[in-house]
Order: sequence, then C-alpha cells, then structure tokens
Amino acid sequence: MSDTLNRLAQVIESRKPANGGDPEKSYVSRLFAKGDDAILKKIGEEATETVMAAKDARVDGDASKVLYECADLWFHTLVMLAQFNLTPDDVLKELARREGISGIEEKASRGQKA
Repeated sequence: MSDTLNRLAQVIESRKPANGGDPEKSYVSRLFAKGDDAILKKIGEEATETVMAAKDARVDGDASKVLYECADLWFHTLVMLAQFNLTPDDVLKELARREGISGIEEKASRGQKA
C-alpha cells in the first residue's frame, strides 16, 4: 500500500517548480506555484465533496463516489504534505506511534505539549 503512496509522492515532489516542475504543463506545479492558500483551499473543497458523497451514499447506496472523492482528497493531501516537506512515510510513522494508544489519551497528550 505505501509503495503506491511513495511513488505518487515522488511524482508530486518532482512537480515542485524548484525541482523543474512547469506550472504551464502540470496541475500540481500550478498548485505549488500558487502557494499554500491554493493548496489548502483545494483540500477544503475535496473534504467537503467527500463528506457530501458519503451523505449521498447513505441515501442511494452507491459508495463509488465516496471512493472517487476520497482519492481526490488523499491526492491533494499529498500535495500539501510535499508543500511542507513531509512524506506519506512521515504520516505512517505518526500513525504507528499512536497505535495502541486510546484516541482520548492521544488527544489529551497533544494539549500537554502546547
């Protein structure tokens, strides 16, 4: 599973203008060139579309749109991670760190770090 994410992350990294990505030829390069606000706006849009697809799936029983929108959301999240020089492996390591910890405990520990 993480091989697919890592390959996609490498392609996304190559689309950064600093790595030769061309905003005239690449959607991802264009997002990077526009900066944080454009990337974050796109994540917000995709998150909303994912939620709406899930709500619709409960009504019509068709989860295919949930899958499609979730893929879009993950993709744009990978772009955001790259914008902040983070990788899918970083996220997987964080999830592994949390494994076996109650969600309530984990959330409480974040408050203590601040």
